[in-house]
Amino acid sequence: MPLPRFRYVAPESLEAACELLAEHGDRARVMAGGTDLLLRMKRLPRAGAPEVVIGLRGVPGLDTIRIDDGGLSIGALTLLASVAGSTDVNRLCPALASAARSTATVQIRNMGTVVGNLCNASPAADTATPLLVYGASVLLVRPGGERRTVPLEDFFLGPGRTALGPGEIVAEVRVPPPCGRAGSDYQRLSQRSRVDIAAVCVSTLVCLDRDGSAARVRIALGAVAPVPLRAKSAERVLEGRPPTAELVAQAAAAAAREARPISDVRSSGEYRRRMVEVLARRSLVRSASLAGGAA
Repeated sequence: MPLPRFRYVAPESLEAACELLAEHGDRARVMAGGTDLLLRMKRLPRAGAPEVVIGLRGVPGLDTIRIDDGGLSIGALTLLASVAGSTDVNRLCPALASAARSTATVQIRNMGTVVGNLCNASPAADTATPLLVYGASVLLVRPGGERRTVPLEDFFLGPGRTALGPGEIVAEVRVPPPCGRAGSDYQRLSQRSRVDIAAVCVSTLVCLDRDGSAARVRIALGAVAPVPLRAKSAERVLEGRPPTAELVAQAAAAAAREARPISDVRSSGEYRRRMVEVLARRSLVRSASLAGGAA
């Protein structure tokens, strides 16, 4: 289907982009890579398609990956391919690099952005679960240059819905410094291949104390609830205890109980729940092993 008619504007600052977005309201959409937006515009009835597309490519400084106080900052125009290939991301946030490599095709990764993947607010967004286990937040800019930071856990409100207010744009994703003895991992399952949207995805993080106990455990689930979510009850099964095979299995089973999957064309809800347990156990074993633990 052809694209509907629209007006494309290319502001040269983030503040100007916010002003345009506030001015046009629901009639406008922001475009970074465009891999999701343009497809959606083709599918929308003409009455529902945006009249104005605000492109961010003319805004300088949004395509960077920086180390800030030991953590990472990933700009709104940073490509998935750049994240997948970044030495800093692979060193500090290997599960995020793995998720970026797993997203769609080479062509999509060379156009799509991490921030766009998050703002699309798909429950199955590949980069959402690793960023959740790393405790990431998003920096939002609003008209007038005012800024606020929102934990990623609070950013997703529902399928296609985020905490962005009128005129607000995500400027970057911020990831705090990793803990000392840490291991992290990303697992996904799709119906046909990694090109297809994930039917289930799981990320985990395990940080160990000197005695080998799990000081911090994070488990995040995707495609099994209206939003990507932390499995907090499952995390508590392991925290403060050595990550033995038995406890890892208990935590994985608890994660499956926290999932709220639906049945659709990609999978039944029951299969998704079972696969959460399988992938969570697999991911926790790998994270604990990378951290130097027993599992």
